[in-house]
Amino acid sequence: MGATVQAQVWLGNRDFSLREFDMPNPGPGEAVAAVDFATVCGSDVHTVHGRRSGPYPGILGHEAVGRIVSLGADGGVDQAGAALAVGDRVVWSVTAACRECDRCRAGHSAKCRKLLKTGHEPLSGPWPLSGGYATHIVLHRGLTLVRVPDTVPDPAAAMSACALATVMACLEAAGDLAGRRVLVSGVGMLGLCACAVASERGASWVEARDPNPQRRALACRFGADRGVDPAHADTGVVTDVVIELSGLPAAVSTALNSVDIGGRVVLAGSVAPRGTVPVDPEHLVRSLITIVGVHNYEPRHLAAAIDFLTATNRYDFTPVIAEPASLADLPPELTDAGGAVLRRAVRPSHTA
Repeated sequence: MGATVQAQVWLGNRDFSLREFDMPNPGPGEAVAAVDFATVCGSDVHTVHGRRSGPYPGILGHEAVGRIVSLGADGGVDQAGAALAVGDRVVWSVTAACRECDRCRAGHSAKCRKLLKTGHEPLSGPWPLSGGYATHIVLHRGLTLVRVPDTVPDPAAAMSACALATVMACLEAAGDLAGRRVLVSGVGMLGLCACAVASERGASWVEARDPNPQRRALACRFGADRGVDPAHADTGVVTDVVIELSGLPAAVSTALNSVDIGGRVVLAGSVAPRGTVPVDPEHLVRSLITIVGVHNYEPRHLAAAIDFLTATNRYDFTPVIAEPASLADLPPELTDAGGAVLRRAVRPSHTA
């Protein structure tokens, strides 16, 4: 397994330091995994650029896939309850929950009162090796682990741990999509996944809105029937479901005014302060509109993400994920992705 772990440590602002740590011994219910591939979620980009707060120094990265190299004394189980073994290829959840508090018992483990988060913990805390921008990661007790078949490519498997799993939570909140009209607002990686899954689940029509023409074209390759520039969208269009992923107040307002009678608006992009949105309660009441907020996801959603990738070969996510950098060359990759590249990536086993 090797005597050390190499990791890119975020020091705050845009500063990083490539450091080595002793290889950890997993505790009860824990495992250590070698990180094969990690993608750069937009939230990490926002953290590095100061648009999102985070503890430092620490190891970022919460979208990754790897193989288990050691297990704690009492082993561990995957999301389905099957015992894990050294060599298993797995993805792991963003959140590690206690499974015992009132929120966990109510089915809201992503809001656990003792919550720890992959790639969001300081080196000085109880889980220093928590991030995917490292050769190895400690898989903390309370994480959801899902086995990944070798038929699923590394780039798709890695991004599923946040983007696709979150989309699965959004579409569960949206309800049955068969025969329904779906509007996807914002075509980052989540929007692309939302178009693909909505199409596969029988939506009668999927419209993707984004100001970037390359991303609109991508959406049409991933299940959307058409891509529309929000600045030129038909304000008379009505839909049954809106999946709002941009977080822009104007887009949220449009979403609330676009759904038909009995429609649902799922808000998942509003994860940072961007201003308030006026709401006409009479319109919501008379139109029987449901508004649902989604933040992170539950264990079943990560399993559903891997099931989707395993069962569906219609969509190739590899072209929208950049060729991986080495761990030493990662810091410059933590910049806003543009055009057709929706995720930067790192393969920690690569050398500089």
